[in-house]
Amino acid sequence: MFTVPDRRITKVPEDASDLAGFEVWRWKVWASPLVRALDARFFPRLDGADLWVEPEDLDAFGAECALLRRWLDLIAEASGVRAEDVGLRLAHIEAAVERARGIGGGVVVW
Repeated sequence: MFTVPDRRITKVPEDASDLAGFEVWRWKVWASPLVRALDARFFPRLDGADLWVEPEDLDAFGAECALLRRWLDLIAEASGVRAEDVGLRLAHIEAAVERARGIGGGVVVW
């Protein structure tokens, strides 16, 4: 997460995780052809860059997380990774969205 307007990265709480997957997941999972076919507009940005989600985009990003969760099994199968692993990493991202809302900040996935 980051604060606005200074984009200061906040500490991850002790009871949370900021792991969003292995580096290869940027293109293999989050920017996969299936995720792109679902008309995702945030996650595919991870293919080649870090993803900065501004506070005003948190609702749309949260909705995209929910979309990916609905298709989680198929995304995992198409990506060749375990659904449990994708679900766990997606849960970390979803939790970051909620924490960011609580401080009026944004989410960065890197």
